[in-house]
This record gives sequence, structure tokens and C-alpha cells, in this order.
Amino acid sequence: MTLREKAGQLNQRMYGWDAYRRTPDGGFELTDALYAETERFAGLGALYGLLRADAWSGVDHATGSGAGDGAELAHLVQRHVLERSRLGIPALFVEEVPHGHMALDGTVLPVNLAVGATWDPGLYERAAAHAAAELRARGGHVALVSALDIARDPRWGRTEECFGEDPYLAARLTEALVRGMQGAPAEHFPADKAPVVLKHFAGQGATVGGRNSAESELGLRELHEIHLPAARAGIRAGAAAVMAAYNEVDGLPCSGNRALLHELLRERWGFQGLVMADGLAVDRLARITGDKVSAGALALESGVDLSLWDEGFTHLEAAVERGLVNEAALDKAVSRVLRLKFRLGLFEQPYRTCPLPSPAVGRDLSTALARAGVTLLHNDHGVLPISPAAVSRMAVLGPHADTVAHQLGDYTAPQRPGTGTSVLDGLRKLAPAGVDIRHARGCALTGGDLSGIPEAIAQAAACDVAVLVLGGSSARSAGTAFDANGAARTAVSEMTCGEGVDLAGLRLGDAQYALLEAVVATGTPTVVVLVQGRPHVVPGTAAALLTAWYPGPWGGEAIAEVLLGLAEPVGRLPVSVPRSATQLPVYYNHKDTEYGGYVDDSAEPLHSFGHGLSYTSFAYGPPRLSGHTVEADITNTGRRHGRSVAQLYLRRLRTPVWPRTLELHGFQAVDLAPGETRTVAFPLGADFRTAVPPGTVVEFRVAASARAALTAVPTQSFTAPEETPL
Repeated sequence: MTLREKAGQLNQRMYGWDAYRRTPDGGFELTDALYAETERFAGLGALYGLLRADAWSGVDHATGSGAGDGAELAHLVQRHVLERSRLGIPALFVEEVPHGHMALDGTVLPVNLAVGATWDPGLYERAAAHAAAELRARGGHVALVSALDIARDPRWGRTEECFGEDPYLAARLTEALVRGMQGAPAEHFPADKAPVVLKHFAGQGATVGGRNSAESELGLRELHEIHLPAARAGIRAGAAAVMAAYNEVDGLPCSGNRALLHELLRERWGFQGLVMADGLAVDRLARITGDKVSAGALALESGVDLSLWDEGFTHLEAAVERGLVNEAALDKAVSRVLRLKFRLGLFEQPYRTCPLPSPAVGRDLSTALARAGVTLLHNDHGVLPISPAAVSRMAVLGPHADTVAHQLGDYTAPQRPGTGTSVLDGLRKLAPAGVDIRHARGCALTGGDLSGIPEAIAQAAACDVAVLVLGGSSARSAGTAFDANGAARTAVSEMTCGEGVDLAGLRLGDAQYALLEAVVATGTPTVVVLVQGRPHVVPGTAAALLTAWYPGPWGGEAIAEVLLGLAEPVGRLPVSVPRSATQLPVYYNHKDTEYGGYVDDSAEPLHSFGHGLSYTSFAYGPPRLSGHTVEADITNTGRRHGRSVAQLYLRRLRTPVWPRTLELHGFQAVDLAPGETRTVAFPLGADFRTAVPPGTVVEFRVAASARAALTAVPTQSFTAPEETPL
């Protein structure tokens, strides 16, 4: 290969939606921009977002490719690339799959924060497998998936992309993601599986002030204990690639951080896969190097194999000729790109696809995830589930009650009209015959317009129960202003979350609080449902409160099932819910100091990590250590069948460094009939030996939440031996 051809394999400069246009007869034609890009490097290494559709790309149902013709478009582009490549090297088609394939007609899943609330890796693995099959059926190859960011400051607009605040929970879900999308570890990927790029590596969830792409003030211990376990788990599961994050670690941006990308990732962890830079991150290194040519050289030397939209990597030929980077580094990166193409079978079958999976199966999986993530936070006097015997009139109120668009989260393609189910739709569909369901919006998600509140008050006062659906939105529209990398620069009126939409506080729109106060004041029992991409501060004045995060298109039906008692609330909090933004941080696994607190407010979260109520009650017996297994008995002490998520926490009593208050080290869902008792067992395997050095004195606590674990009966203290035969 010539230097020019090698450099071309490492470039992902072009936006895929600029590679084609629709023709009057409904087909596709390639653009001069694609011709120029393939001519520039005598081929094309990778193409980002060929199938992407959203407000930033400007692609919609009139201009983009749907489920029926996506493969046709991909094959057209691939044929052109092969014809322009002297060596016949196919292109990688790289697509966003943050919560389902971000393409027209792709199944939209609940966002990662909702997935974290399920505490169900098995269910998520099945949903991830479906998303991979949709991607491959339409001609895509590689999936970009958020998984590695740990939510340490909920003001960050990308909190919705995190599995939660805990590294153990994130690691288990990352493993499930890799297994689902890639299948069992093997040299070649099956036709319905997609190599994943896990993003973002590393520490992006801890940026200062919750501001996107800001610096991360992390010591090495915090980095390794909190922000790297999910990446380590994903790589052990066989992840094909990782994406270097925007933020810096110890003064060096991740895309130029050789200690992170080479010494840790490749030398210590033995990672042999691909490292991709985040969008335009390589060019940012020019602030350090002086120009974009040397910026590309720094990124390549540091361990980046594939760029994303950068100019820096387009000058790699010049960088080698000027002696800024060795050609050997270029060769190593090219070999990793080519190896991924061989593993996909693209040289033998460049147009390979799989059958399109059933949309009905995708809908069922999305709904199941949404249902499993609905989390009941409080339930005064048992107002939930709503009893048909006691309710003949129901008011369904609030800005989220009759909308699907705001249930979807960021990184979502436009939906066809009629797709999805709102909370109002779900209740009308599932409520018993004869229940009179009334609706009033009351107010918008943002702003202070109170003009709709009197109608909502009237409806609530005339009903037996009021369901008030509040929250935020990450929905983008054509009016959104975008940065060069696609982050929102100026949010549209109702956009309160998502990439580029960080908050200084955690309040809902002012009118939402006025609506809540007014509806509660009617005296009608009020249930608040939160649809949101981060925890918001909501007064506990309503009779019941539950959160569904962004539950996806069919989340309204899942919420209705829980409200009506047709499904149990089985979700558990993946993040702690603060009382106010002034408390932050409030994550549960902080250092175990013997001082602290505030004189003007509690330092404790309103609801702790792991919290979630059921429609029944459970009693936890004391844990016991049996060999290399921790066991505990759990009893359903209520009158309904229910599920509890038993959580194993580790508490270090004597350790060479200052310990954390608690550390999650296992979890297990337990379904119990009324009066039933079951023993849960947590094996202490190799991950325990890695986490607990010899000589460390620990105790175990099994409880239903982090807060409950603090007061739970612990095991007798246990000293990790020098040799632990696990």
C-alpha cells in the first residue's frame, strides 16, 4: 500500500448523509462529495452515518433510506468504493446505535439510564442483539454505543447515556451489550452481529461542573476504581473497539494520551482492537501541538487508529514524510482497521447482510425494557396501583401526558406518525371499561406560562385520582443550533437534556412546579410520573412518585401497566436522586469520611442508589458467608407477588488506602409469592479477588438499596487471604 492508501484507511472524514441524495424516481444517486473523498485516498477507510437520520443531518423520511432500501443504499456506496480502490478494499459503514439503530424505521430502545434502572443484563443483551441485527440487515457494519461513562454529576446533559453512577452495574451491562451485539467471541462476526465501539474512554462522566467535554479532575485511583471497570469488562467480553473521549485526564486529552490508549489499554490490558477518536477530537490537539498536521501525528502515536471528521488524519502522509510520526505506527493502525474488515468478511462478501428482524419483536423488547425500568420512589397510603373499584374518573395531566416525542431521548431518528404510545394512550387502552379518563396538558415543559393550569385543576378536582406526567426532553428539531460535532449549541424551547444541554440546577420548568402544587391542592390523590434523562428535584408532595426515565416510543404503555397494577414496579435507581443541585455530588460510593454534612440541609440524597419500591414488601435476613459464597434469605411479607433486587455491598474495614462507604459487588432479582422465602447466593469469584487485595478486612451487606445497606446487619468481618482459591 502507498502512504496515501494507508492514510485513507484511517480516515473517517466524511458525513455519510452527504454521500447520496434521493432521485425523483425514489432511488439514490451518489454525490460529487463522495467521488472527491474516494479519489482523495484512492478508496475509503470508513464512512460515518450513512444511515443516520435526525435534525443535525437533516435526513428525514422524505430524503433518507428506510428499512426497505437501506441495504440498497449501502451496496451502492460500497460498489463505488471498491471500484475506486486499487486494491479492492471495502469501506466500513459506522453507525450510531446508542439505544437502537439511529436510522429511519430503527427500533428505538429506552435510553441507557432506563436500562440501568432495569438491573437486568439478560434482557438488555437480547435487546442489543436485536439492534445489531437491524444494523447489519440495512448494510451497516459497526455500532457506536455509549456504555463507559459513569454518571457522577446529573447536571451533565449526557447523563441519559450512562448506565448509572456505579462501576459494577455499568460493567455488567457493558458485558451484556457486547455479548448481545457481537455474539460469542470468535474470529469472524456472524451476519447478524456487529462489532461495537464502546464510548467514551475514559472519565467523561466526571467532567467539572457537569459540563460537556470539560476537564476531568481525576486521580489515578478514582479513574481506575470508578471509570475504568466498565471498559475493562467490555474488553474482556471481546469488544472490537473503543472510542477515545473528549475530556482530558491529568492534563492530556484522551485522544492524545499515550499512557491511557497505549500503555494501559494495549500493554497492560492486552487490547488488540481498534481505537477511534471522537468527532473532531484529533483537531483539538492542535492547541497542544501547534497545527493539525502534528495533531494527527500525536493522536496516531498515542494510539488512535481511526479518526472521526478530523482534518488532522487527512495529513498523515505529510506527517510521516516530515518525520513527525513513524510509518510503523501508521502500519499498525492500518492493520487493525483491515483486520476488523476481515473479521466482518467484507473482502469476501462486501455486500453481505442478514434478514431484517421482526419489528414486532423489537417493539416487544423495547416495551419490556421500559416496563422493567419504571421505578416507584414513594407510594403514600398505597395509592398505587390504581384500583378500578375505587376509581371511576381519572385525570391524566401534564406536558408529558400526551406526547411520544419527548419519551425518546437524544440520538433518535425521526419517527413515522403514529409510532409509539403516550401515557394517556396507554391508560385509555388498558384501563377497565367504564373508567372516565380526562386530559389537560396544564403547561409546557419549560417556561412560566400558567394559562393552562385552571383547566387541569378543574379536571383533577372532578376525578378520583390524578396522574401528573412531568419531566424533561432531549428532543431536537430543525430549530436546534448545532456545534460542528453535532452537539446542541442552542437548545430549542423544550430541550432540557442531551449532548450539549447541561444544567446549572436540576429544576423542572417553573410552570411544572406550579402545576404540581395546584393539582395536589385540589385534594385529589395525585400520582407523579417523571419522564426524564437525568434525576430532577421534585417536591415529595404527591401521594406517589415514579420515574420512567426516557422509556422509548412504547414507554407510555409500560407506565400505564405499572400504574394499573398489571405489572409490578421492578425498576431500581441506577443513580442517587439529590434534594437539590447544591448538594452535589451525592453518589453513594463516596469515601468513608467521619465528618461532613451541611448545617442548612441534609447531605444525604432524597432517594439512594438501588432504591425502588414494590406493591408488596420484603424482609431481608442477615447475610452469611458460606465458603466463597455470600448468602441471605429474602421473604415476601406482603400480599402480592413481587420482585426484589437483592444487592450485595462490600464495606472495607481495614485497607491500605482510605475506603469508600460501600461498593456494589453483586445483584440478583428475586421473584417471590406472598409469604415465600428464598435464599440468594452471591459467589465471590475472580472479580472479588481482583477488587480486594490480600489482607483487606471486609464485611458484606445484602439489602434492597445502598441506604438500606448502611443499616443492614453485616456479616462477620472477613480477611482476604494471601491466596484466595476462587
